[in-house]
Amino acid sequence: MEQTSKKKTAKPYSPEFRERAVRLGGEHRDEYQSEAAALTAIAGKLGCSPDSLRVWVRQAQRDGGERPGQTTAEKARIKELEREVRELRQAN
Repeated sequence: MEQTSKKKTAKPYSPEFRERAVRLGGEHRDEYQSEAAALTAIAGKLGCSPDSLRVWVRQAQRDGGERPGQTTAEKARIKELEREVRELRQAN
């Protein structure tokens, strides 16, 4: 039998959970030797992976202008434009 990999449609963590996790990461950063140590400890207490928390923190930093890169709004707009282009190509 051939297995097909399906992309998950629902995200396992709510936006509220992510926001809380990011906030805790920022509030308790100074209590640890490094950001990695802080994120590992906080992620363990919250029940998510340290890498997930790191990704959320980095995205929040980009959204807040503290780090270079695409913001969440820019990513959404690019995705929307790519969908429009696909639809136009299919129509023609």
